[in-house]
Amino acid sequence: MRALFARLIDDEAGVTAVEYGLIAALLVVGSFLALSSVNVSLNLSKTLSTIAGKL
Repeated sequence: MRALFARLIDDEAGVTAVEYGLIAALLVVGSFLALSSVNVSLNLSKTLSTIAGKL
């Protein structure tokens, strides 16, 4: 059992996926802050209902 935990601790296979996830989260937060700082209103429900109405 101890060898299993030691092997899991030394395994770095999932590190890259975690790093990419953190970068993506940082981009989302940065985009949100940039959009809110210039007061851009993304009225998504109105846009989607307009598209649905034209379909």
